[in-house]
Amino acid sequence: MKTFTHFLPGITLTGHEFQVPLDYAHPAGPHITVFAREMVAAGKESADLPWLVFFQGGPGFGSPRPDAPPGVWYRRAVQDYRVLLLDQRGTGLSTPVTFQTLASLPTPQAQADYLKHFRADNIVRDAEQIRAELLGADVPWSALGQSYGGFCLVTYLSLAPAGLNEAMITGGLPSVVRPVDDVYRATYPRVAEQNRRYFARYPEDAGRARAIVEYLATHEVSLPDGGYLTPRRFQQLGLAFGASDGFEKVHYLLEEAFVAGRSGRELSYGFLRGVMAAHAFDTNPIYALLHEACYCQGEASRWSAERVRAEFAEFGLDAERPVFFTGEMIYPWMFDDYAGLRPLREAGQILAEYADWPSLYDVATLQANRVPVVALIYYEDMYVAHTLAAETAATIAGIKCWVTNEYAHNGLRADGERILDRLIGMVRGVV
Repeated sequence: MKTFTHFLPGITLTGHEFQVPLDYAHPAGPHITVFAREMVAAGKESADLPWLVFFQGGPGFGSPRPDAPPGVWYRRAVQDYRVLLLDQRGTGLSTPVTFQTLASLPTPQAQADYLKHFRADNIVRDAEQIRAELLGADVPWSALGQSYGGFCLVTYLSLAPAGLNEAMITGGLPSVVRPVDDVYRATYPRVAEQNRRYFARYPEDAGRARAIVEYLATHEVSLPDGGYLTPRRFQQLGLAFGASDGFEKVHYLLEEAFVAGRSGRELSYGFLRGVMAAHAFDTNPIYALLHEACYCQGEASRWSAERVRAEFAEFGLDAERPVFFTGEMIYPWMFDDYAGLRPLREAGQILAEYADWPSLYDVATLQANRVPVVALIYYEDMYVAHTLAAETAATIAGIKCWVTNEYAHNGLRADGERILDRLIGMVRGVV
């Protein structure tokens, strides 16, 4: 169902809503809405263009809200395609998953059971239903996946390759066979290296970080939304280190951390607001609730990032070592420190202990792949270890890889037109 048509300079946008089963094993059961935003170059609205569906990173985040600045990837995409920006189930204008909506379910177990349907396998099933409605069941489309969106595309190649004409992946080749603990054992060293680079660029921030941790250890600090700023939550600012502008975001926040208040030195309101705004774990709780489950196939995560962290002493907070920031890791204590996650604590624990996650990938199908696939692997990616990405690339028959350290994980956002132009050339065999 079309819901609106809007116009930006050079681009026409059309909204679509689709009704899909919550559980594809029970198609007659409850349905949810999945929203997608069609994007086409002005003047080509009636043209017979191939479709390109975009899978956003995450999990738990809606597709980009177009404002059409120069250099953005979809400026290149609409030259050749009719683009569909998919709000994956639970995100954006699709039936939302928040602590407010989950409160309508009667128990934490009911919340967890509901959330089990929000991984990549069902995102792919949604895409297949949408493709059949828009294009016809026998017409494949092209796909672009960034980060977690690339994970979804590898699931797509495993479960429904006939639906794909070609696939382009940026920073999103997941491990398809390794247990979840292996993912974090590969990731923590990359985060530690980013910390060393950060403090080499801003050596004075070592003292600032230590002063903030010591203050937080001796004061109870609440954030404007009622969350707690603890030393461990402060360390999560390192999540930004995976992007090309992440060092600066953290540095300028730390620069203005303290002010002289009525009772002496205290953390500034601006700093507290900045810390609160740095993360979307509470506004987009799928990210916290299902992040580790993204890596699980027939195993329980059991708070893998928390358990594996104990193997890396550099992330401890004793006074004898520098304060190292953590990265893209989810910890059980977040369901205490983040106000918006507290109502979901029990559901989070149930999901962490759940071991019957179905397989997301089919190695035999990937090894027999016939879909043209290209992937950009960021060699120094802090979020998706290039070593594990290379393992997966070796599993997907016919894949072409572009491996570079020119970009951080946000390359598609930072230089999207250039990156997508090259990927299109690669997938068409002209680069």
